[in-house]
Amino acid sequence: MKKILIVVDMQNDFIDGSLGTPEAEAIVDNVVAKMSGYTKDCIYVTRDTHQDDYLMTQEGDKLPVVHCIEGTHGWEINDKVKAAMGSAVVMNKPTFGSLQLADMMMMEFMGHELSECEIELVGLCTDICVVSNALILKARLPEVKISVDSSCCAGVTPESHEAALTTMKMCQIEVK
Repeated sequence: MKKILIVVDMQNDFIDGSLGTPEAEAIVDNVVAKMSGYTKDCIYVTRDTHQDDYLMTQEGDKLPVVHCIEGTHGWEINDKVKAAMGSAVVMNKPTFGSLQLADMMMMEFMGHELSECEIELVGLCTDICVVSNALILKARLPEVKISVDSSCCAGVTPESHEAALTTMKMCQIEVK
């Protein structure tokens, strides 16, 4: 069985920076523990990545909080998570969900029986980037088991976190 862990946007701005929450801070150790259960070559880490013109983008208009500007401290992966990454693949994504990530998973599973493959997602924010990537992955790889560990995720609010978990369950994504 081929099993991949995707660590979504465990960046300083989402943990204790401009968009940080106590719930995000509380999952860091859970994420690090989860990562220790995977070989480093089976871990993919995403970074929400914006540029200096963020406030002039559609996202910046709808969420006018400057965050994850490439090269800043807020854009960097949390130190504890970074220490656990080893040789994990790191990819920048300019928006919530990543088609490139789904294509990378297709390549990762090439030559494997898809029904014997699994992708587990953890990270931030459950209700934006985690759910977006989980749904894209499920659409791209419908026979791959997709799961999310709710103890390793946090949403913008506890209510939106729960709503996202419900949405994923409805779309045949296992919520642990």
